Amino acid sequence: MVPAAQNLPQASERFHIKRKRSSSLAIAFSEPSTVNDRVEDAPTRRLRSASLGILALGIVTGAAPYAAWAQDLSRPVDTAPLEGQPPAPPSTSADEEHIAFVADTVDYDQNAEQVTANGNVILRRQLQSVRADTVTWNRKSGQIVASGNVRLVDDDGNQLYTDRVELTDELKTGMMENLLLVLREGGRLAAMKGERIANGDVVLSHAAYTGCSVVDSDGCPKKPTWRVVAKQVIYSDAQKRVRFKAARLELFGALQVPLLGLTVSTDGRAVSGFLVPDLRSSPSNGIEIRQSYYWKIAENRDLTGSLSAYTKAAPMASVEYRALTDKGAYQITGYATASNRIPIFGSGSAPAAGSQNAFRGYVFANGRFQLDDNWSVTASIRRATDRTFLRRYDINRDDRLRSMIDIERIDQDSYFSFAGYATQTMQAGRDQGLIPVALPVLDYRRRFDDPVLGGKIETQFNTLGISRSAGQDTQRAFASTQWTLRKITGLGQEVILTGLARGDVYHSDQNAATSTVIYRGDPGWQTRAIALAAIDVKWPLVGEAFGGTQVLTPRVQLVASPTVRNLEVPNEDSRAIELETGNLFALNRFPGYDRIEDGVRFTYGFDWQFERPRWRIKTTIGQSIRLSNKPSLLPEGTGLTNRTSDIVGRTEVRYRDFINVIHRFRIDKDSLAVRRNEFDAVIGNTNTYFEMGYTKLNRDISSEIEDLQDREEIRAAGRIAFANYWSVFGSAVVNLTDRTEDPTYGSDGFQPLRTRLGAAYEDDCLEIAVTWRRDYEATGDARRGDSFQIRFSLKNIGVR
Repeated sequence: MVPAAQNLPQASERFHIKRKRSSSLAIAFSEPSTVNDRVEDAPTRRLRSASLGILALGIVTGAAPYAAWAQDLSRPVDTAPLEGQPPAPPSTSADEEHIAFVADTVDYDQNAEQVTANGNVILRRQLQSVRADTVTWNRKSGQIVASGNVRLVDDDGNQLYTDRVELTDELKTGMMENLLLVLREGGRLAAMKGERIANGDVVLSHAAYTGCSVVDSDGCPKKPTWRVVAKQVIYSDAQKRVRFKAARLELFGALQVPLLGLTVSTDGRAVSGFLVPDLRSSPSNGIEIRQSYYWKIAENRDLTGSLSAYTKAAPMASVEYRALTDKGAYQITGYATASNRIPIFGSGSAPAAGSQNAFRGYVFANGRFQLDDNWSVTASIRRATDRTFLRRYDINRDDRLRSMIDIERIDQDSYFSFAGYATQTMQAGRDQGLIPVALPVLDYRRRFDDPVLGGKIETQFNTLGISRSAGQDTQRAFASTQWTLRKITGLGQEVILTGLARGDVYHSDQNAATSTVIYRGDPGWQTRAIALAAIDVKWPLVGEAFGGTQVLTPRVQLVASPTVRNLEVPNEDSRAIELETGNLFALNRFPGYDRIEDGVRFTYGFDWQFERPRWRIKTTIGQSIRLSNKPSLLPEGTGLTNRTSDIVGRTEVRYRDFINVIHRFRIDKDSLAVRRNEFDAVIGNTNTYFEMGYTKLNRDISSEIEDLQDREEIRAAGRIAFANYWSVFGSAVVNLTDRTEDPTYGSDGFQPLRTRLGAAYEDDCLEIAVTWRRDYEATGDARRGDSFQIRFSLKNIGVR
């Protein structure tokens, strides 16, 4: 007589269940009927990989009794990796696979052909695993039933917790009860029952989902900030998607918002669908509601289309297309609407005749492609139909739009660039015909490794073509050779000797169209030769001080150059000249190539740096002296006009990452008046901080030189975080320039430009912000006044 059940040895020896190969493996989830609110601190992250259906703008309360569902989302579960897992099953033939398992005890009923494993049972098949108190396997039907603290992990790392589940020999689930799914990408889904339907999908009834943490910092359970409750949830293992039907969003345990459709990705990939709408108001357009739809075209391409509706303007459509290729990435963004506008080439701010309800729009495209190890292409296009479109619709506040293309080749010893630039002005008073188009801009440089007289040789060839539809046209080409020798003396001084020779060729016409005389140059063909020699000596001195280390580096430089034909050639790229620490020791203190500082000059100064734990202080100060009495071509007020220059300096003080203060200054060498005074300070951390900036340029330069106007401005911004998740923030920009500093200004010395205030709530899964902003300047149809914006974001679903 054979006993009904016979005890087998303890399962420290490994068992393998053979099965025929069929479909691919993954845990699938079956149907539910009453929810339990179970979600623990699974990882959360900002994703655009899930889509949120149109979120009803009206928030309703007291909706259907969803609160009765999903009461066990916060049930504590063990998400740590399984210990004592069996090794991977042995290799099998093409039509067989194995399921390996371990258990404390294993019983086998020969009559029923049923294996029962008890105590710390772990089953594993490829990347799938099951842990349970008890697992029974019926060899006749192939059915596996796991019960008691069941935990399943699928191929993607999603974890399912339930009291009892029926499994096939593929470790796919059938019926489930009281289940909790912890998604790898963050978020929890809970239901009372689940069932697999014919197409392989799993249907959960009366389910709840949240992307929030359900435990606090001390590990104690807490109610999630939001959760989605739905009458039916469908999980598709093949598509790696969870779809909700008849869903509602519950906020702070009370407020409920209907959702027309919601899809959540279980593998972290993007899915198509509607995003959370934007709500704002402005004096130009009234109340705005913007709804966006995200379309995942492929793994490397997507498109976001948006429609904005206004109470004071016609609707506006926008689209953003992004793509990633094996050579690089690019994006294309466009906006289109119809409303009043000012003309692109006009100089006034009033709408022109025939511009009522005219087409208005903006296109922005950019990309970069690495063609091989050396060659790359970078390009961008920015173009608007008029000068106030971007400001009116709050897209950006740029005062110019630049389109460009740059083809580059870079290797160890050479650099080549072929570029072109076109700029569209957004300033209402500027004439577009005077804005230059630069094409071609060619630059080639090569460094030779073989030393010449102990130094290195570098050559450069550069061309530039500038054209204007209603202004001066200029073409330039030059070739140069520079020799550099760097030596360290026995006393530790660093000595750099430099020699430069360059030849330029210019051609220009319509020079009289340039209003600033010193920028024109002589029309027709012009040539010039440039020679320069320099010696630069630095002597770092290191020592201890105040519990830290200090480095004092005195520096002197002597630069000599014969007289250069500067005013005979146009000045296109050397206009914004001002003495500062960044160009104090430069061989040519003019920016660009069109102007060269000739004569003999001696420059001296020092750098001082002090470091100790948590502290760092850096200071630079210097001055230069011209050794000839030749009049300077530099404009008055640049700090370089007289033989002895103004004194310039820069100081930076940093304490850890909490305090950072930078001060830049220029002091008049005769009157000691402060000609440039810039101050920037940041105090705080990422949560609570205060920023302040102040700029005053008192250069006393002629108003004819538009690039160097005086101005005074103060900027402030800050954020205060409190009560764990709440914060208030604000910023302001005030123009302090008056008529004595710039006669073109109509301000009395205190003119607010922009102010902004707001409050925000942000936790691990929800962000809500309300912002007020006031613009004090009106430009065309971009009116001054108050604007409001409400931002609402749910992390893990439909986050922008």
